[in-house]
Amino acid sequence: MIYEALSKFILQAKEGSLKTAEYAKDCLDLKMKVSFGQGALARVPWISLTAPEMSASNGYFPVYLFYKEQNILILSYGISETSEYGEGWSKEVTENKKKIAEVVSSPPRYGDSYVFKQYIPQISNNKVLFSMDGNEVSGESIERDLKEIVDFYKKSVDIEIKNETSVISTGLFYMEKQLEDFIISNWNETELGKKYDLIYEEGNLISQQYRTEIGIIDILAKDKKTGSYVVIELKKNQTSDDTVGQAMRYMGWIQEKKKDPNVKGIIVAGQFDQKLHYAMIRAKDIEVFLYEVDFKLKAHR
Repeated sequence: MIYEALSKFILQAKEGSLKTAEYAKDCLDLKMKVSFGQGALARVPWISLTAPEMSASNGYFPVYLFYKEQNILILSYGISETSEYGEGWSKEVTENKKKIAEVVSSPPRYGDSYVFKQYIPQISNNKVLFSMDGNEVSGESIERDLKEIVDFYKKSVDIEIKNETSVISTGLFYMEKQLEDFIISNWNETELGKKYDLIYEEGNLISQQYRTEIGIIDILAKDKKTGSYVVIELKKNQTSDDTVGQAMRYMGWIQEKKKDPNVKGIIVAGQFDQKLHYAMIRAKDIEVFLYEVDFKLKAHR
């Protein structure tokens, strides 16, 4: 039940531990993920519930956000801050619900997500009590609130799957976005992870889908030895010329805005074609990594 998980979540957020292994991995047929930060405590720990097609770094989903300084727990129509997902919450949400920035003063993160319910947690004798508008909220009410937003979410995702142009139904999500997520999730086991570090800010990963005023860098890392920035672009559904030009554009931005003349670029591609070969002859500060997909079917005996 989510009520018990929320109580444990609030207590742990107050205590300052990063461990999440003891939390359930699913809830109401959705993936559940808990985060108190990575490497350092986050100012806004969270519990997300996502459809299989989405993740906390790429999509929209119900999420509990605990603003520790203000002591407010918000059940939100969440929106990923690290990746611009193709679809989002319907107008029923975006035109009728308040943004978190409207109810939380200067929220450190997630201000553009929308509010469904907000609770005030209070700890008494190591037990967490929740209230809303000055009235105590029962565990049953919290369970009903979550089920209501989850049912709405499932309907939204189902509509998107039936839309032939959506990123889910076309399959682009799996072949492009999942590659990026896979690299991030398995960073330390990749060749990239041996030489470069991902970047964290206040315990939150900011490397993936790093936002700039000229676009979004797929992955921004730092060289373990020199500390210089590394722009990593995935050659997805675009030409080699586009990918190389994009990487060089972001490298120029990093050089000027981050004052790093030694910034380098990396392109991750499925194959090294002739166009990429000739483009690389002049792009001395960019190297190419090739990925391989190992897909096997075995008969069950």
